[in-house]
Amino acid sequence: MEKLLFGTAGIPRSTLPKNTAAGIKRIAELGLDCMELEFVEGVYLNEAEARLVAEAAAAAGVKLSAHAPYYLNFNAHEPRKLRASQGILHKAARIASICGARSLVFHAGFYLGDPPENAYSVIKKYLAEVIGKLGAENNRLRLRPEVSGKGTQFGSIEEILNLCSELEAMAPCIDFAHWHARTGNFNSYPEFVSVLTRIRDRLGKAALDDMHIHISGIAYSKKGEVRHLPLRESDLRYTELMAAVRDLGVKGMVICESPVQEEDALLLRDSYNSLPLKG
Repeated sequence: MEKLLFGTAGIPRSTLPKNTAAGIKRIAELGLDCMELEFVEGVYLNEAEARLVAEAAAAAGVKLSAHAPYYLNFNAHEPRKLRASQGILHKAARIASICGARSLVFHAGFYLGDPPENAYSVIKKYLAEVIGKLGAENNRLRLRPEVSGKGTQFGSIEEILNLCSELEAMAPCIDFAHWHARTGNFNSYPEFVSVLTRIRDRLGKAALDDMHIHISGIAYSKKGEVRHLPLRESDLRYTELMAAVRDLGVKGMVICESPVQEEDALLLRDSYNSLPLKG
């Protein structure tokens, strides 16, 4: 990526009519740069529709990513559910690639009472099989496991970085709101810098040149994430996060998952652009 792009998770709320192509056009009208296709309830596009989405994005100059369905679990205890998760992720990756998406974000699964190291081994095994199948099809989409917001979910920073260092065609999706909710910490400039530095140290500077970041306000309890909030209604120190991102020269996509998507995406963009250049 040449710079940091800002956009929304799904079509902006102000989109009319409510369809993907119109949403892409609306992103460009708002002065935003990117959009994440939300397949979270299912892959809603067929191949022909996906090609039209790719054409709309190219015409508008909007970059795309996608989010796979929520109901994946690569640590399921039933073989049938494991194979179903593989099939769903593969389908989402195939359609996302036809759309021209650069990345596919997904939640890898739940611990289900298993020791985290056991869950990690199972998740890695079944993801590697999907990656092998995509490679055989010459699908160059990057799979991005997401940092999760609850302690019951697989997806600590360390687990995500381990997967990305051990499996090809995989890169992280860092959800700073999730990590703040999961830990109760990581909500200050030094802590944001520490996360980004950790990514650089584990995956190389190239990882910071092609980041995929989720941001929203967030409500949380001792158990972690409760729900997303508008940025100004939460305690997330987003201006400090933007400063950390800018100071470390991060490039890639910032996807806003706030309930007020475009308003907060523009708030993040403007906060970032208003920062003085380092040095």
